[in-house]
Amino acid sequence: MTPPKARTWGLRGRTPVVRVRGRSRRRISVAALCCYKPGRQSRLIYRPRIHLPLKGARKSFAWTDYRDLVVRAHIQLGGPIVLVWDNLNTHLAAGMKKYAAEHDWLTVFQLPSYAPDLNPVEGIWSLLRRGPMANTAFTDPDHLIRTLRRGLRHIQHRPRLSDGCLTETGLAITTPTSTRKPQ
Repeated sequence: MTPPKARTWGLRGRTPVVRVRGRSRRRISVAALCCYKPGRQSRLIYRPRIHLPLKGARKSFAWTDYRDLVVRAHIQLGGPIVLVWDNLNTHLAAGMKKYAAEHDWLTVFQLPSYAPDLNPVEGIWSLLRRGPMANTAFTDPDHLIRTLRRGLRHIQHRPRLSDGCLTETGLAITTPTSTRKPQ
C-alpha cells in the first residue's frame, strides 16, 4: 500500500506532496507465468492473493499456491509445461519437487542462484512498476488490486510486451529438431 517512489513534476518552488491515508496491514502477493510456444502468441497467466492480517498467518505464496497456478496453466494451455524458475524457497520446496516428479507433463529447470535478468516475469513487474503502478497512492487494498489487474490485463492483451520481456533476457524458444532422416 505504500506508494512506490517515482519521478514527478511540480510547480517551480513547490515540492510535490503525495498524501497517503495510512498504512494498511494487509499484504498482497502476485505470482505470474509467462507462457511461450513457437508459432503461437505468448500468454500471461497470473494469480493475485490477498493475505489476511491474522497473527501467525502466512504472508507469502506457499508451494501449494504455485502448484495450483501451474495446474491452472496446464488446463488453460492444454499441453505439457516446461517451467524455468528462479531459486525462490517455495519453488525449491520438497512438496513442489515431489509434485513435479509425479507428473510427466511438467518439467522444471532452475535458473542460477541470482539471475533476475534471465527471468521474463521480472520484465512484467518492471512494466507494471513503470506503468499503472507508478506515482499512485492507493486508497485501499481494493484500489491496489483493481490497478494491478488492469495493468496485467493490459499486458495480457498485448502479447508483444511479453515477447519483449523474453527478448530482453536473451533467451530463445527453440523446438527440438527431428533426428529422422527424410526418405
